Amino acid sequence: MITIETLSDIAALADRLPAADQAARDAALARQNSLTKPPGALGRLEELAIFMAGWQGTDRPRIAQAQALVFAGNHGICAQGVNPFPQEVTAQMVANFQAGGAAINQLCQINGAELQVNALDLDNPTQDFTTGPAMTDAEALDAMTQGAAAVNVQADILVLGEMGIGNSTVAAALAAALFGGSAAEWVGPGTGSDPAGIARKIAAIETGLRRHSGLGAMATLAALGGREQAAICGTVLAARAARIPVILDGFICTAAAACLYAADPRMLAHCLVGHASTEPGHRRLLAALAQKPVLDFDMRLGEGSGAALALGIIRSALACHNGMATFGEAGVSEA
Repeated sequence: MITIETLSDIAALADRLPAADQAARDAALARQNSLTKPPGALGRLEELAIFMAGWQGTDRPRIAQAQALVFAGNHGICAQGVNPFPQEVTAQMVANFQAGGAAINQLCQINGAELQVNALDLDNPTQDFTTGPAMTDAEALDAMTQGAAAVNVQADILVLGEMGIGNSTVAAALAAALFGGSAAEWVGPGTGSDPAGIARKIAAIETGLRRHSGLGAMATLAALGGREQAAICGTVLAARAARIPVILDGFICTAAAACLYAADPRMLAHCLVGHASTEPGHRRLLAALAQKPVLDFDMRLGEGSGAALALGIIRSALACHNGMATFGEAGVSEA
């Protein structure tokens, strides 16, 4: 377990968190090279199997339990007209998740993940970051603690997603603050903003960036982020402490975790990005994080949908890694 008393404590955690097991990675690579195929012939499936081996500490990694966590929050920045939908939709979609009617429900079911939805004080949106910090340090830490507590430490892999009207604006603000560039370079349509709506998003972010400049990574999370972004950071840290690999979803989820990367890049070593969102800022953010997504399916739904879909690819990678015969077992001559 990890204990975080202040946001400023987080950057120092990188020195205390477990690293991947290099011996297990090497053994998994040796197994890959002994299977009945040319070395490297399965491409990224081989890389994914070796990645999983390193974090599970075994040359034969498996997924017996997969957990999916979706965090939902509401945002004061919606007062600036940055979203075409009212904030009531956040709670309505949470109810849809709980009733089993959303895309994430179907993708978790077919790919073998147990879904848990966590609504974070939806009746109390964060503050409008154009007028002050979105959260106090205490509020950000509380959301991180809730996120960390939601992690099943017996899980073999964790799928992360989010829901929150207005949070594509929050993600763009975080990305711009952490990695530079203009607001316009990070902003996209989100749930369907028209050109006027996009202009309002850009203006709001520019105001927020001027107001909250020069902050550290985690202070930026509190100033510009939301409860679901803070909760995602808490889950990522708790998963790392338990050596659980994480699949991040699209732009919003990745931007949340990017706060940890900006504090210390080592903190996301156990994370994969499930897919490349069509939200324009996501590819720019992936480049900043040096992350290659598992899938590129032109998705932009959120909810953890791309991460849950990527889980199926990782299961396929491990099925080949563990189930294929070696040359010796199959009686096939090697070159």
